[in-house]
Amino acid sequence: MSFLHFLILLPFLACIFIPFIYKKLNIHLGWIVVFVPLFIFINYLLFIPSISKGNYHAFSMPWIPSLGINFDIYMDGLALLFGLIISGVGTLVVVYSIFYMDKNREALHNFYIYLLLFMGAMLGLVSSDHVLVLYTLWELTSVSSFLLIAYWYERKKSRAGALKAMIITVFGGLAMLAGLIILSIIADTYSIREMIANVGIIKESSLFIPALILILIGAFTKSAQFPFSIWLPDAMEAPTPVSAYLHSATMVKAGIYLVARMTPIFGGSATWFWLVSGIGLVTLMYGSFRAVRQTDLKALLAFSTISQLGLIMSLLGVGSAALYYTNGEAQTFYAFALFAALFHLFNHATFKGALFMVVGIIDHETGTRDIRRLGGLMAIMPATFTIALIGSLAMAGLPPFNGFLSKEMFFTGMLRATEVNMFSLEWLTSIFPVVAWVASVFTFIYCFILLVKPFLGELNQSRLPKEKVHEAPIGMLIPPIILGLLVVFVFFFPNLIGKYLLNPALYATLSAEVPAFEIIAWHGFGTELWMTIGVIVFGLLLFFSIKRWTIIFRVFPDQLSINSLYMSGLENMEKKSVSLTDRYMTGNIRHYLLYIFIVTFSVLIIALVGFDGISFDFSTNSYITIYDIGIVIAMVAAAFTTLLTTNRITAIVSLGAVGYIMVMLFVIFRAPDLALTQMVVETATTALFLLCFYHLPKLGKRIEKMKFKLTNLIVSILVGVTVTIMTLVATGHRLFTPINEFFENAYELAGAKNIVNAILVDFRGFDTMLEIAVLFIAGIGVYTLIKLRPKGDDSQ
Repeated sequence: MSFLHFLILLPFLACIFIPFIYKKLNIHLGWIVVFVPLFIFINYLLFIPSISKGNYHAFSMPWIPSLGINFDIYMDGLALLFGLIISGVGTLVVVYSIFYMDKNREALHNFYIYLLLFMGAMLGLVSSDHVLVLYTLWELTSVSSFLLIAYWYERKKSRAGALKAMIITVFGGLAMLAGLIILSIIADTYSIREMIANVGIIKESSLFIPALILILIGAFTKSAQFPFSIWLPDAMEAPTPVSAYLHSATMVKAGIYLVARMTPIFGGSATWFWLVSGIGLVTLMYGSFRAVRQTDLKALLAFSTISQLGLIMSLLGVGSAALYYTNGEAQTFYAFALFAALFHLFNHATFKGALFMVVGIIDHETGTRDIRRLGGLMAIMPATFTIALIGSLAMAGLPPFNGFLSKEMFFTGMLRATEVNMFSLEWLTSIFPVVAWVASVFTFIYCFILLVKPFLGELNQSRLPKEKVHEAPIGMLIPPIILGLLVVFVFFFPNLIGKYLLNPALYATLSAEVPAFEIIAWHGFGTELWMTIGVIVFGLLLFFSIKRWTIIFRVFPDQLSINSLYMSGLENMEKKSVSLTDRYMTGNIRHYLLYIFIVTFSVLIIALVGFDGISFDFSTNSYITIYDIGIVIAMVAAAFTTLLTTNRITAIVSLGAVGYIMVMLFVIFRAPDLALTQMVVETATTALFLLCFYHLPKLGKRIEKMKFKLTNLIVSILVGVTVTIMTLVATGHRLFTPINEFFENAYELAGAKNIVNAILVDFRGFDTMLEIAVLFIAGIGVYTLIKLRPKGDDSQ
C-alpha cells in the first residue's frame, strides 16, 4: 500500500476509532477529528512541486484480485486540485463545526463518522483510475451524504431532503455505471488512463453516444444540473457545516470532476459539446432566476450553488471544443474556457464556503434564516458582515475579489463559443453570451439580497427568536475569515494558483500540450468589461425596483415547478404501487404458490420451446416392471387421498404413506442409503405433524371442504407436465460427464462406505456445517421465544 493509499484510507480508519474514544473525551470530538483532514491537506501540498512540473504518480493496491479489480489511483493536476479543496475546506469545516455543534446535545460521533466517510469517498473518487472503484466510491458519497443530510432525523424535512437526494443521485449513479461498463467494453479496459490512450477506438464505436449520455446523466444528477437540481435546495435541511462542505466545495463538484476527467475521451464530439454547455447554461439561468425569489438564506445559497455549477459546466462544454482541433492556436483558443472552469471551481469553493458559514452564524446567533425577519445586523456582527461582503461581491463578480477574475474569463469563454464552426447548429452559440449576461444580472441581484437584507436597515429584535443577538465566537469566525482572505489573496496573486494548480489541472483535463495561461485582472476596455458594467448597472436598477417586477414569478405557479412534478409523480407512483401490491399480496398462501407455479412453468416452457429443447431419448432407460407400476399407482392413490380427504388424521397418514412408498422405489432401484435416509426423514416429519396436531385443540378434526377451482386444476396439471418434461429432457441429454462417476469413488476418496454420508460430511462438509449452524440459530430463537413468554400466558 502506497502512502497516497494511506492518505485516502485515513478517514475510513479514523471512523473505526471514533466510537471507542468519543465517550472518554472531555473536549469536543472535533478537536481530535480535525487532525485527519489537516494531515491529508499538508501531505497533498507536498505533491505540488512535482505535479506542477507535469509529472503524475500512479499506485496500485490489490482489492479483489480474483476479479481483476485493484485499487488503482494516480495523482495528477486534476486529482491534486480536487484533493486540496476536499481536505482544505474539510479542515475548516471541522473547525467551524466545533463551535456550531453542541457536544452536550448532538450525537457528534455519528456526525464525524458520516463526515469522514464522505471525505474518504471523495478523495478516493477523484484519484481512482479503475472505473468500478470510482463507481463504488461515487455511491459511497451518495450514502454518506444521505446520512449527513438526515443527521437531524427527527425532523421530517431532513428525512425528506435526504431521501430525495438519495433517489436522484443513486439513479444517476446507476446510469453512470452502465455508461462506464459500456466504455470499458469498448476499450477492453477498466483503466481511465488506458481509455484515454485508446480514445480513437472508443470514438469509432457505435456505443460511443449511449456511453456518453449515460455518464452525463450521472454527472448531471450529482452536480445538480437542470432538471435534476431539485434535490439540492431540500438538502439544505442538513446542519450548516454539512451544507458548507457537501454543497459548496465537494459533493456537487463530483459531477464537475467526472465531466472534466472524461473530457479527453468525449471532448471534441458535437453531442458532448451541446449537452454539457447547453445544460450548463440552462442550469445557470434557472438557478440564478430562482435564487432571487427565495426568502430563506440557505435556500438562496442553494439556488446560487446550482447557478454557479451551471456556469462551470457550461465552460467545460465550450472548452471541450479544444479537442476537436489539432492546430495548436485553435486548441489554445478554446482551452482557455477549460482553464476558466477550473479557476471558477476553485474560487467558488472559497467564497461559497465562506457564505454558507456566514449564514450558519446568522442562524446560530439569531435563531432564524428568514430574510423577512432579519435586518440591521451589520452594527452587531461587523466581522460576519465583512466576510459576507467579501463573499457576496466575489460571487457577484466584482473587484477586488477572485470571482471577478473568473467571471471575466467566463464572459470571454462564452464570447469565444460564438466562433465555434465545427458543429451543426452553430447559430445557437450566438445565444451563449446573452444567456450568460442575463444570468449574471440575476446573480448580481441575489448577491445583493444576501448582503443587504440581513445586515443593512433596522434591527427589529421582536422578530428574532433569540432575545440577545451578538457576534459569533472567534472560533466560528476563523474558518470563514481564512476563506475570505483567500478570496482577496487570489485576486492580487492569481498566477500562484494558476501556475501550481490550474495549469497542471488543465493539462490533466485535456491530456494535450497547451501553453500555460496567465491570469490578468485588467484586459482593457473590451467586450467583457462592458458586459460587467452592464451587469452592475442593470443589477442595481433591478435590485432597487425588485418589488415592481417580482410579479413575473407568479407567471410560473409552484404547481408546475419541477419539484412539484417530482413530488406529485412520487406520490402517484406510491399510490399505484400500493394498489398493485394489494392486488397480489392477499395474505393467502395459496395465491402466492399459484403465482410461483405460474411463473415457474411459464419460464421453463418458454425456454424449452424457444431453444428447441423438447426432445427425448429413452434408449438408455431401464425396463419398467410390474412392481414399478404398482408402486406408482399406490403413490398416486395416497397423494389423491391427501388431497380429497376431509379428516386431518387421514391427510397426515396418507401424506406419510407417499414418503414410505418412495422408500420402496429406492429399494427397487438398489439405493438402500437413500431409502434409509428417506425413511428416517419421513418418520420424523410424520411424528412432528401428529405432535403439532395434538397440541392444536382449537382446530377441528375435520377439514373444511375447499371449493373446486378450475384455475388450480389447470396450474397443477401444467406444473406436473412441465416438471415431467424437464426430467425426461434432462435425463435424455447429458452435456457434461455425470457427477456420480466422481462420487462412486467415495470409499477411495473419503474412506466412507455410505455415499450419502460421504457427500454430506466430506464433499459438502462446509455446506453441511453451515446448514447445521442455521438450524442451531433457529433453535436458539425458538427456545428464546418460548422462555420469553409471559408466565401464565397459555394462549401462545
